[in-house]
Amino acid sequence: MVVLITGGTRGIGLGIAQAAARAGWDLMLGGQRPASDVAGVIKELSTSGRRVEYIAADVADAGRRAELLRCTEEHFGRLDALVNNAGIAPPVRADILDAGEESFELLIKTNLQGPYFLTQQAAKWMIRQRQADASFRGKIVNISSISAVVASVNRGDYCLSKAGVSMATRLWAVRLAEFDIDVFEIRPGLIQTDMTTAVRGKYDQYIAEGGVPQRRWGTPADIGAAVTMLLGGQLPYATGSVLTLDGGMGMARL
Repeated sequence: MVVLITGGTRGIGLGIAQAAARAGWDLMLGGQRPASDVAGVIKELSTSGRRVEYIAADVADAGRRAELLRCTEEHFGRLDALVNNAGIAPPVRADILDAGEESFELLIKTNLQGPYFLTQQAAKWMIRQRQADASFRGKIVNISSISAVVASVNRGDYCLSKAGVSMATRLWAVRLAEFDIDVFEIRPGLIQTDMTTAVRGKYDQYIAEGGVPQRRWGTPADIGAAVTMLLGGQLPYATGSVLTLDGGMGMARL
């Protein structure tokens, strides 16, 4: 079984890759860094005994998306699951009254347009596999964010990109259901990664004061466990479902 994970060599993506490898999946990983920069990560993942391949492929670039799938077919000859994890934060946080279009365009292209059209191409491949083998069951998992539903007025571009990912999950779930290709969304809360380093102090205090009922940061391993459960078909009859992994942060409380 082969899973393609974008942004799979650091942060949440690496947590997913580690969990998937332990569960017996072969890995095709994409990222923006040169292969030489991630050689250590690939070596570590390979100790699981699973096959691991990597290609530098920015999902915002249509040509690199196509190359990512071409390499997957070349190395493995099949694709059983896609995890759309790659994403970026705003280069600069700006109030929506002052924010410019350059950051908006960058985030939409990377966080929404890229995974949307990667899913389109991967889904067509999965449909062909399904038509050739009636037992084939494809899986697609989109990693969004609580920012899909929680407004942050100093990073509206990020919120809108993730809200778009949520709708994309629904759209693809409806369209691909007839082919038994399940589509899910994981909606992480505060996850301890390099992306959240700049706001660590702010959210350490928020967590300590009870903003997160479970009173800890989430980890990439938390997300990896949930994604692996979905890839393993342990949530049947639930396509289009959203799993919110935020330690209870989003619950309405008095």
